[in-house]
Amino acid sequence: MTGDRYPAALIFGVPGAGKGTQGEILTRIPGFFHCSSGVIFRSMDQDSDDGKLVRECSSHGELAPDDVTVRIWRTWIDAQRAIGQFLPRKHLLLLDGIPRTVQQCEMMEEHIDVKVVVHLVCNDIEAMIERIRRRAMLENRPDDLNDDVTRRRFDVYEEETAPVLGYYPPEIVKEVESTRIVADVLKGALTHLVPVLKANFPRA
Repeated sequence: MTGDRYPAALIFGVPGAGKGTQGEILTRIPGFFHCSSGVIFRSMDQDSDDGKLVRECSSHGELAPDDVTVRIWRTWIDAQRAIGQFLPRKHLLLLDGIPRTVQQCEMMEEHIDVKVVVHLVCNDIEAMIERIRRRAMLENRPDDLNDDVTRRRFDVYEEETAPVLGYYPPEIVKEVESTRIVADVLKGALTHLVPVLKANFPRA
């Protein structure tokens, strides 16, 4: 760790690029800890004020407010640390779905030290939309079955999330083609993640 900042890697890409799939695989490998904003949001009490706000935003394909998102993330990561799931001296934090705006990047600077951004690249938006439809049926995500909401999410990505790539130094942004088979994407991601893991957690 760098002071109180967690060494971190961003798993970045358009909706449906496979960020969650890669994160779930990687977190089974010693030395990695996957943190998905989507999983955090879906696990919230839907009757709480934050839960209602996040649900309302998601149902329209919009992002939750930056301050709310970062506060929810910080509460969750602190809880994972407290129960011994996230071990900052042993785990490279894999961030999936956060930060999603430049403002979130700025707000999270005091908490995370981003070492690499693994950008899962896909230029075929229709292929990603089809992936999202399949995921919606398999994982019971009703919002993802609404094409208008899904397409709005891509618009929001271009307007608010894509600029995150420009926030970080270009030399730490590494592209991996995301339309290949899962194992190939994993191989590409590990090419960039393993050196960071070895440099920061040599005993992981």
